[in-house]
Amino acid sequence: MPTRNEVLIRSANLLNDFAFKYVFGEDCKEANDALKSLLTVFLERSVNKVVVKNSEMVKDYSKMKSPRLDLLVEFDDRTTVDLEMQLRQTKDNLPIRFSYYLARLHGLQELEGKYYGELKETIVLVFFNVNLIDNHRMCNTFTLRNEEGLSFVEESQDRMKLRTVEMAKLDVNKPLKDMNEQEKMIYYFLNCHKGMDDSKIKVMIESDGVIQMLEKRVETISDDGWKKIIEDFQKLHENEERMELQLEIEEAHKQVEEAHKQVEQKNQEIKQMIQLMLTNGMSLEFISKLLSKSESEIMDLLR
Repeated sequence: MPTRNEVLIRSANLLNDFAFKYVFGEDCKEANDALKSLLTVFLERSVNKVVVKNSEMVKDYSKMKSPRLDLLVEFDDRTTVDLEMQLRQTKDNLPIRFSYYLARLHGLQELEGKYYGELKETIVLVFFNVNLIDNHRMCNTFTLRNEEGLSFVEESQDRMKLRTVEMAKLDVNKPLKDMNEQEKMIYYFLNCHKGMDDSKIKVMIESDGVIQMLEKRVETISDDGWKKIIEDFQKLHENEERMELQLEIEEAHKQVEEAHKQVEQKNQEIKQMIQLMLTNGMSLEFISKLLSKSESEIMDLLR
């Protein structure tokens, strides 16, 4: 019989955005330690203290188009990071969506009675398992730059950053000894559900301090906890699919209405033209031949 930990780890799936938020966002030491490790690895900066500003899970998402399961994290220097796991490729444009998150996050800062130079750094750090960016880098950082790559502000003063992590670019066959810390953590995200059955996961759990910290956090969640996370994840994405279908139906109705308006506008133009030709003394028979319409069709247009 498998041990409890073996059963547990095979239930874990950190690509599930509910699980991702729960593992890194819960108000407990294990989650906070795991979160600091994650941010240290992917922001490539020392992280000593962070506070999760929205650790609560979504309660009612039945009427929401795109429920936010991100983590809003504040550093001790008041740098704010919006951290998100985006597993599912929605029909919404992801790059536009992420840039909107960054603009909204930056604009939430209170500036009354302050100089703009007092704005704190805001970062959107998003993980997704699709390829969106046309290069070979798994991690990319985007800031305000011109066509030649010239920064709009000095690098030290750049307050807005979008940091993307394309997990699909990871070479999963790369030897573990050749992987950097980012690659190891992504490999763990992608394969932690396999547990000790995966040789690389096994080695990392036994010898890598950062992965051991993540594993320690994962092991604090009960089997029932993982079951609830998976159920909520399924409900959420069923709701997203329902809302997307509703948007598609509404868009189709708009297109039909627009087509009807265009037909009506065209008919009005033809009607005005026919009336002008009749005023100029042209016969109904001549107009019928000119427009390739029967006389009855022309009379219907004029009604």
